[in-house]
Amino acid sequence: MKNTRVLIVDDSAVVRSVLTELLSLDKHIEVIGEAVDPFDARDKIKLLKPDVITLDIEMPKMDGLTFLSNLMRLNPMPVVMLSTLTHAGADATLQALEAGAVDFIAKPAVSAGDENLKRFQRELVDKVKAAATAVKKLKFRRNVQKTAVSAKSKLTTKNIAFDHNAIIAIGASTGGTEAISDLLLDLPENLPPIIVTQHIPASFSDRFAQRLNKQTQMTVVEAKDGDVLKSNHVYISPGSHHLVIKKHGHKMICKLSNGGWVNRHKPSVEVMFNSLLELEPEKATIIMLTGMGEDGAKSMKELAQAGAHTIAQNEASSLVWGMPGAAVKIGAANEVIALNKIAASLLKHLSR
Repeated sequence: MKNTRVLIVDDSAVVRSVLTELLSLDKHIEVIGEAVDPFDARDKIKLLKPDVITLDIEMPKMDGLTFLSNLMRLNPMPVVMLSTLTHAGADATLQALEAGAVDFIAKPAVSAGDENLKRFQRELVDKVKAAATAVKKLKFRRNVQKTAVSAKSKLTTKNIAFDHNAIIAIGASTGGTEAISDLLLDLPENLPPIIVTQHIPASFSDRFAQRLNKQTQMTVVEAKDGDVLKSNHVYISPGSHHLVIKKHGHKMICKLSNGGWVNRHKPSVEVMFNSLLELEPEKATIIMLTGMGEDGAKSMKELAQAGAHTIAQNEASSLVWGMPGAAVKIGAANEVIALNKIAASLLKHLSR
């Protein structure tokens, strides 16, 4: 197995040292260099030709976002951003993902305990390895111009009567913020309620929902405990809780669970999918988008066996074909299709 060669770009000597130490604990990762600013990084990229770059958003001489935009225009390569757990950090990180970063990881607190540092190390290693596999996929990314003005989908729900208890559930991880955005931009108004679990930190999920709400024709919100599901609404699981759906009389409502991590995630796609098994799964449409790992694959298969219609994003259009690939491997997907074909397929199924 070829080692993943990493260049660390950060103005802090302490951060560079910590990242080097944590990444070097994995025998399949080789830190080949460090850069103190984007200009230093530019020279070392040419010299060392890394497989993956870790990039701090806040740096002197040129901020990480500007450097990333230039890099993706001139020499696209896998980048994992290091971000802060603040509103400003969340906005900058979402912009970085839109600009072409494969993934991001939140910087641990200075006082992080041993267990949190171990979790950070595992996550950092996983994200760097996943980014390395995405190098051939960067060119497949759709160049969708996202603005504050709602996009108008070419599809329509005109003359389609949806079942009262119909629901659409989406699970995603690495590459998912952009895949979800692209999918929602393709969807028309007045669909049944859509619930989403994206692996994302607690301080990012609300900002993610706000950005989607500005881009799409639907109302997008971070799910709150007790929210009644409505058509033409999208509910994003908060990064601090699992999202489950319960029946309350004739209505479906959001319930937030503060239970333990599942499949090393909180929120977990599996937890959300499992909750639909207790409703009317034959009226659910399940979509698994790009992501690292296997979260949600088993519960997706159970839903398919219970009558739900299941769709997995195909390998060619997935930045990381982990979660959808795991679902396909165990026979959980009724359809395996490209991201830009999912909206039309979804509408075709719902109109039957």
